[in-house]
Amino acid sequence: MIPFKEAKAIVQKQLSQLDSELVQLKKASGRILAENVVASFPSPRFDNSAMDGFAVRANDTIGATKENPISLKMMSVSAAGMPSDVEISPGECIQCMTGAAIPKGADTIIMVEDSSGFSDDDTVQIMVESHRGKHIRRMGEEMNEGDILIKKGTRMTPSEIGTCATFGLGELTVFKRPKIAIFGTGNELVEPGFELKDGQIYNSNLFVFADLAAKAGAEVIMRNVIKDDKESLRAFLSEALETCDVIISSGGVSMGRFDYVRDVFMELGVTEHFWKVEQKPGKPLFFGTGNDTLIFGLPGNPVSSYIGFMEWVWPALESMMGKSESKPITGILAEPFPREKVKTRFLFGNAWIKNNQLVCKPASKIGSHMLTSSLEANCILSSEPGESVLQVGQKIRVNLLPWKGLKSGKVL
Repeated sequence: MIPFKEAKAIVQKQLSQLDSELVQLKKASGRILAENVVASFPSPRFDNSAMDGFAVRANDTIGATKENPISLKMMSVSAAGMPSDVEISPGECIQCMTGAAIPKGADTIIMVEDSSGFSDDDTVQIMVESHRGKHIRRMGEEMNEGDILIKKGTRMTPSEIGTCATFGLGELTVFKRPKIAIFGTGNELVEPGFELKDGQIYNSNLFVFADLAAKAGAEVIMRNVIKDDKESLRAFLSEALETCDVIISSGGVSMGRFDYVRDVFMELGVTEHFWKVEQKPGKPLFFGTGNDTLIFGLPGNPVSSYIGFMEWVWPALESMMGKSESKPITGILAEPFPREKVKTRFLFGNAWIKNNQLVCKPASKIGSHMLTSSLEANCILSSEPGESVLQVGQKIRVNLLPWKGLKSGKVL
């Protein structure tokens, strides 16, 4: 059994980035950029109107009021996608719609609400004094050509996808998705939807693994529940070592009579880097490599496997896709946290913002078999080994679950 930090360092040394590939923008959601996205033109591309109204010369509006409007001669119309080629002179104006190019000679926009309105008349009454540049979006005020829009290593969300679409990018270079094999072992495991017999339990861990892998951006290409039979296990793992980037097991790495997984890995030439880590839950954690494939043997207890995935597999997957591991954040305990003398301790928890501080508390259910402890959780709390319980007001590491949010105020 090795210390948690030592085990982490071992995994880190075995990580390498996957190759990149070109994908269509419409298929880029959740993918991680393999290169910077750069603006190919300024934004806005040209000076344009922020309002529906009239393009005028600011000097022509001096002294204008509702009681004493100023009359300007209407010369043309500039609409989005259909700019006017007319240059205005003193005493003239052009109807200018939102997004339309600012006509030559104009230096301000008067909102239609501050005029006599749109019409086919030859003149318009301006009822407000303005200044140069008002209601005009200047070329390049958001981005200049050549500016970095989105940095390499960023995960694509609606914000990034929308920005890429705004700049006309139909394809993006992203890191390939890790190919994953997940499996569970045990004669007692039954798929949800079937009737349980005496001594059986439903297979939940693979459903958790599959969803977590998808959220991380990976692709599960092999998935199976394998009975406690070495030959079936060997056949599955042989194929997985040839076709997958990562193998994740649920159960079978402890010391039970039928825990064959570690033995079969060894028989297939897998290099074992460690087995058993000073952590709770999830002490019987296996990590190995074979054929450039990373292998994580996680415990069978559902909380142990869930937390094990988030603390070990998730950061490895992100690193393979070019995303640097998120820096840990610190919260202030609102309730005591039970530390372990020699083990790193993990518990599901809740974190929220109160008085501009991150406040947190552990879940009330702490058994490694109690998966319902994750239902209301938005984070995993962890502490280094220590002799005593961490008390209210003390600091603790917080690993926020990426798909959950933070709330303000008290969490009940």
